[in-house]
Amino acid sequence: MTNTGNVRIVDSADVSADASIGDGSSIWHLAQVREDAQIGANCIVGRGAYIGTGVIMGDNCKVQNYALVYEPAKLGDGVFIGPAVVLTNDTYPRAINADGSIKSAHDWEPVGVTIETGAAIGARATCVAPVTIGAWATVAAGAVVVKDVPAYALVAGVPARRIGWVGESGVPLVPGDADGTWVCPSTGAHYIETDGTLIKETV
Repeated sequence: MTNTGNVRIVDSADVSADASIGDGSSIWHLAQVREDAQIGANCIVGRGAYIGTGVIMGDNCKVQNYALVYEPAKLGDGVFIGPAVVLTNDTYPRAINADGSIKSAHDWEPVGVTIETGAAIGARATCVAPVTIGAWATVAAGAVVVKDVPAYALVAGVPARRIGWVGESGVPLVPGDADGTWVCPSTGAHYIETDGTLIKETV
């Protein structure tokens, strides 16, 4: 176990000396964190997880066991990545070029997945880059996301489609008294839906 300041890295983890790990973060067994990755404060990177070169993670993120976060993914604060989630980075994947030569790093341009504040990606879901997952959205376990997900959306299926709305607590919203209004049964917060987008009412 390595403790540098307030950072905890278990001995079996492979963390590049060029990665930046924020205070209070933990990197667990067999995880790999590549060069120039930036991990914020109070993050958890679970067993066997992979954080690619230059990936940016905000504060208070959780990346669960065996998740694969390929560069150039960007995660906002408070993002949850479930077990065995994959964030891809190659729109047209091939091992070889059309002439049969082996592809090198110069033969393709990585594209990333962006996940905004508070969003959650369920176990074994796949996000196919380039897509953006909006703030506080939830991607159901096993879903395959191939297009952008709006803030507060609950999406499921292959390909993923919106099946409802969720609040900041992660609980599905219920219809309010007026058309186009939604209420969180957990917190009582109110939301307004307009043209396929949801906005939280401010008090």
